[in-house]
Amino acid sequence: MNEIFEWKRLLFNDLPVSFLLEVIFRTVVMFIMVLITLKLTGKRGVKQLSVFEVVIIISLGSAAGDPMFYEDVGIIPAITVFACILLMYKVVTVLLGKSKRFEIFMEGKVQCFVEDGQFSIHNFEKEDLAKDEFFAELRLKSIEHLGQVKNAYIETNGAISVYFYEDVDIKYGLPIRPQLFNLKSTNIPKSGIYACTFCANTQELEPTHANCSVCGKDEWVEAINTKRVQ
Repeated sequence: MNEIFEWKRLLFNDLPVSFLLEVIFRTVVMFIMVLITLKLTGKRGVKQLSVFEVVIIISLGSAAGDPMFYEDVGIIPAITVFACILLMYKVVTVLLGKSKRFEIFMEGKVQCFVEDGQFSIHNFEKEDLAKDEFFAELRLKSIEHLGQVKNAYIETNGAISVYFYEDVDIKYGLPIRPQLFNLKSTNIPKSGIYACTFCANTQELEPTHANCSVCGKDEWVEAINTKRVQ
């Protein structure tokens, strides 16, 4: 039976001092694994925090948790983990400041999702953001249709930034309220201005089957041009 406050067990868990080298190796490997894993999950998985900040939080949380609960985890190895994480934090911070390529890899680039009331399809396809999720973000900003939006960007932390048209410049756009967007159809019931549900291009159409002049898709919904209510 172990004695209470047996210092060798408490600090090192009866392990040799050389075990600290293995702790450093394990920390570096797992730090890199967490970093790569979160990088591959995309911005939306770590919204409002950079990938690097999330890695630090997870790594420090894991390092602090085990020695608190398990007697077979020594305090000194956990402290070594903290020191190693802080060292790697300093290294990554320096690299972010000195290498633009590394900064882009870690933080990504700001992407324009909406330009002049239409989707930037090429940029949209590069991000792991569903259209419904994007619409939800816009609705939270009291946006009713894309004709109100001059530009919308996804920032490097996953947040959505929006620049609006002045009221006098608002044009017909794709409605994003579900009760309107869900009225989409491949049939044009009456003459009017319609928005392509894929790219948000607007066209004046007659009651016939039509393909979008921008993306070639054939699903439409009646466009609206209401002003923003602030």
